[in-house]
Amino acid sequence: MIVPAYNEAGSIADTIRSIQAQTLTAEEIIVVDDCSTDATGMIARACGVTVLRPPRNTGSKAGAQAFALAHVNTDLTMAIDADTVLAPDAIEKLQPALDDPNVGAACGLVIPRRVSTIFERGRYIEYLFAFTFYKPIQDFYEKPLISSGCFSAYRTGILRSVGGWSARTMAEDMDLTWSFYQAGRAVRFVPEAVCYPLEPHNYHFMRKQLRRWSHGFVQNVRLHWRGVIQEPYLRTIVAVAMWDATVASVAYLIVLPVLAVAVSPVFLLGYLLDLPAVLVPVLVKAVERREVGLALASMPGFLVQRVLNGLFMLKALWEEVVMGHPLVVYEKGH
Repeated sequence: MIVPAYNEAGSIADTIRSIQAQTLTAEEIIVVDDCSTDATGMIARACGVTVLRPPRNTGSKAGAQAFALAHVNTDLTMAIDADTVLAPDAIEKLQPALDDPNVGAACGLVIPRRVSTIFERGRYIEYLFAFTFYKPIQDFYEKPLISSGCFSAYRTGILRSVGGWSARTMAEDMDLTWSFYQAGRAVRFVPEAVCYPLEPHNYHFMRKQLRRWSHGFVQNVRLHWRGVIQEPYLRTIVAVAMWDATVASVAYLIVLPVLAVAVSPVFLLGYLLDLPAVLVPVLVKAVERREVGLALASMPGFLVQRVLNGLFMLKALWEEVVMGHPLVVYEKGH
């Protein structure tokens, strides 16, 4: 288990304890204290795990994970964020997906650990929808769009064969996932393997996360577009994602408000047309988790989240493609 950590003194102990309490235990837990200025490394050592500290800050989660990969001697490698805790059987549920020697990575279900603020609620609905609707369809073709960076497992040999984690984009998990596909490898989604990360609780942290994610998506499309074109299914899901990022965002943020003002307020109903399509899979998962009340109360947060997603994606496209100003500084989003 690799746990990249920079100034995570407030959460690292919870993450380590959740790994140590697994029904299938890890052979070794490696925490990469990426030159933290707080007590992250000290707390991790007190928990009885291996702590590595690079000679200087690597500048990104990808850099910290790559530093640890050189010290891995097991057939399987797992990576988990230092703000994430695992369900007790998460590793046991995820590991069998890697029995297939062609599977390069496997990821699980992601649910926010805290759901209180409007930003956490928006992300909660976003995750319930994506992991109930999109991810199972993508898994049918063994090609999830992303093997989630907060908790994924890898065959170590395949991970090394594609170069491991790279800091060339702001979304190292997407970069790695698409590299697997272009190498002819499969990726699996296992919904029974559940992890609980801390999500941004206010706009300050949400801004950092969305900026990194949106720029990372654009950077990966530009980096991998030749390989994406050659993979029919990947080409389709990336095209749909790009459509949603561009045309749908423009319609949602610009066209509908203009039509509502210039023609008729009736056009404001356009904001509600797709809510039933979102609500059905969300409620399916919420019923399973006995969280129907929480899901219904969180729907307004999803509307806010959708606006923010569109704004940050259009801004990223403008800066990356039109202005030629790529994002190169990794900022933590929590």
